[in-house]
Amino acid sequence: MLFMDFDGTITRRDVIDVILENYADERWLEIEKQWRAGRLGSRDCLRAQMALVRATRRELDDLIDSIQVDEGFALLLEICARHEIATHIISDGFDYCIGRILERPQLQLESLLRHTRICASHLEIDDHGWWRTSFPFFQQTCAHGCATCKPAVMRLLNREDAPSIFVGDGLSDRYAMESASLVFAKNGLAAYCRAQGIEYAPFDELDEVAAYLVAGLPLDSSSISNLAEALSA
Repeated sequence: MLFMDFDGTITRRDVIDVILENYADERWLEIEKQWRAGRLGSRDCLRAQMALVRATRRELDDLIDSIQVDEGFALLLEICARHEIATHIISDGFDYCIGRILERPQLQLESLLRHTRICASHLEIDDHGWWRTSFPFFQQTCAHGCATCKPAVMRLLNREDAPSIFVGDGLSDRYAMESASLVFAKNGLAAYCRAQGIEYAPFDELDEVAAYLVAGLPLDSSSISNLAEALSA
């Protein structure tokens, strides 16, 4: 089973950061600092930051449409589909943005995503033009106050405790690692793993992850263990 983050992992840039940089006042930066320092959970962080966004639906859509997707994403999905590896997207980010990006006709992902669960925060615009957030995958028992409790979602989707891989890039992914057999990490998540002495497989592009999966197939406990050893050697 393969679990993936979205912002900065499937996309080239963090979609929320791009929105805030373009349409929120600078107070979002102080909120971000509080989250990075561990004084604020990602749910409260995102709720406060998105309350500062002043953008019409068209403005936000145009901005979202400018976000590039990693070219290796489709290849990774194809390999997973070919070998019947369940693939799911779990993200603190917003379903509105994720859906708009993945539904682009030119990406031709509809058939590849047919059985993929997307577990993310919810974003919608109200009748007065305000962007409203809600968090369907927040857990009251989550000690970290995450917008999407990734470990809980992973356990829910992987009830049989099958061998699993997690692919991510940021600090919001650090708690997901506890529920994965093997972790592919880059950017902030890779830095966190190095600082904490946590084993991970580095990657820059998703086609690298696809190549690693092909090398390790069939995907089972033994192959994941061997793959992890080879990547850390």
